[in-house]
Amino acid sequence: MEKEMSFEEMYNESLKEAKLSKVVTGKVISITSNGEIFIDIGYKADGIIPKEEYTENDTNLLEGVKIGDEITAEVLKQNDGIGNVLLSYKKLKNVELQQQFENKVKNNEIIESKVSEVTDNGLIVNVANTKVFIPYSLSSISRNEDKQSYKNKKVSFRVVEYNPKGRKVIGSIKNVVDEQRQAKENQFWSSIEVGQTRKGKVASLSSYGAFVDVDGVQGLLHASEISWARNVKPADVLRTGQEIDVKVLEVDKENKRLKFSYVDKGPNPWDNIEEKYKVNDVVKVKVAKMMPFGVFVELEPAIEGLVHISQIAEKKIAKPEDVLKQDEYVNAKIIEVDKEKQRIELSIKELEGTSDEYKQE
Repeated sequence: MEKEMSFEEMYNESLKEAKLSKVVTGKVISITSNGEIFIDIGYKADGIIPKEEYTENDTNLLEGVKIGDEITAEVLKQNDGIGNVLLSYKKLKNVELQQQFENKVKNNEIIESKVSEVTDNGLIVNVANTKVFIPYSLSSISRNEDKQSYKNKKVSFRVVEYNPKGRKVIGSIKNVVDEQRQAKENQFWSSIEVGQTRKGKVASLSSYGAFVDVDGVQGLLHASEISWARNVKPADVLRTGQEIDVKVLEVDKENKRLKFSYVDKGPNPWDNIEEKYKVNDVVKVKVAKMMPFGVFVELEPAIEGLVHISQIAEKKIAKPEDVLKQDEYVNAKIIEVDKEKQRIELSIKELEGTSDEYKQE
C-alpha cells in the first residue's frame, strides 16, 4: 500500500511539474450556459475557453460548437487560479486570419467581408482585425444609391494599397466589378453569333431605333427591324426597360458592334403577298406619301404600293396634290405585283368611269 501511494505521489508530482506547450489541441467535453467551453487537453486539468476568448461577437456557442469537436487554442495561463488551464481560441484564430488576409493581399485575391461602417468619404470593412477603407470613388456606388443601405452588406473587393504600420489599407470594389464586367464581356463576344436569339432589355429609344442591352453589351435595333410597317416610331412599339427577344443580324467583333431584329416583328408580310393581292384586284388604299413622281399608298400597315403620277388621273396633272390629299382613302386597281422586289404598282385612273362598286366610299 505504501509502495502504491508512493507511486501515486510520484505521478501527481510529475504532472505538477509538466509544462504545457504554447498551443494545445483537445476535444470539447462541455459547454456552460454562460458560454464557457471546457476541453480535454490530456493534462491533469481541463482547458477552459471563456466566451470572450472564443469570439468577438455574440455567436451562440451552442450552435457553433458541439461536444466532441476538436479545438486548437493558445495557452494564456497554465492555472487560472481555480485549477483550470486558461485558453484563447480567438487569439490563435486571429493570427491565422491575419496571415490568410496578408496572403490574399500579396496574391491580389478577391476578399469578401461585411461593411462595418458607412462614413461621409467611403465604406469601412473589418478583415482579421484590420480596417480596410473603400473610398466612394472605388466603391462602384452610383450617385443615386442610398449609401447607408451598404451597412452590414457583404462586398467583394481587392486591397490596392497596404500599409498596416501607417494604418492605411485601401480597398477597391470597382476593381473587382470592372474585372468581372470585362470577363463577362469577353465571354459574350466569344459566344455571340449571327442568327442567335437572345434576351435583352431596351436601354434607350431614338427616332431611328432602339439600343438593346444583352448581357451588358448594347446593340442597335433599327426602326426598320422593329416593325414591317413603314414610318413606325420605335416609341410606339417599345418602351425603355422592356425585356424583349432579339435576333442577331450582324456581329462586328473587332469594333464591338451589334445589330438586332425584333423577334416579335413577326413573319414578313411579303412572303404570301401573291396570295393576298393579285393583278386586277381593286383595293381601298390610304395615301401615305406624296412624291413628285406619284404617291405611295398603304394597302395595310406593312404593305405599300406606288401609284405613278401617270396612273392617278385620265387628265394630265402637274403634281399628285392636284388630285389627292395626304391620308385620303381611295380605291385603286393593282396592275403589278413583284414579290422579289417587294413592289406593288396600282392605278386610280383605270377605275374612272366604272360602276359605283369601284367608287370611293
